[in-house]
Amino acid sequence: MPRRREVPKRVLLPDPKYKSPLLAKFINTVMVCGKKSVAEGIVYGALDVLKKKLPNEDPIRVFETAIDNAKPLLQVKSRRVGGATYQVPVEIAPAVRTALAFRWVIEFSRKRGEKTMAERLGAELLDCFNRQGNTIKRREDTHRMAEANKAFAHLRF
Repeated sequence: MPRRREVPKRVLLPDPKYKSPLLAKFINTVMVCGKKSVAEGIVYGALDVLKKKLPNEDPIRVFETAIDNAKPLLQVKSRRVGGATYQVPVEIAPAVRTALAFRWVIEFSRKRGEKTMAERLGAELLDCFNRQGNTIKRREDTHRMAEANKAFAHLRF
C-alpha cells in the first residue's frame, strides 16, 4: 500500500444474468476457494427461491432491499484512555456497511437448517427483506451497543 497517494478501487463488472454490480460483489463474497461458478449457482438459486416465494416482486429489488435492511449504521470500537478501555460508537463507512451486511447474511444463512445453500441463502434474504431473522437481530444488537455507549462518543478518534 503506497503512503503518498490513494490507490484506485478496482472496477467490478456487473453479474452476467441480472447486470447488477451489487450482486456481482455479493457473488464474490459467497465464493469459497475461487469457485465462482459454484457461488453463482448458489446466489442465482437463492434468487429463484425469492422469485417463488414472492411471485409479484422483482428478485433483484428484494435482494437490494434485504441488504439495505441488514446494513448497520453504527458500531463500537475499543478505545484505550488512561488505563481504561471504552467502547466508543463510530459511524461506519458505506463500503464497510455493505461488506458487513454481506458477511452477516452469509454467516447466518450457513447456520440455517434448510437442505441446500441456495435455499438457506434465499430464506435468510427473505427474512432480511421482512426485517426479521438473525441478521437483523445482529444489526439491532450492534445499534443497541452503540446507543448504550453514546456517553463515550466524545472519545472518538
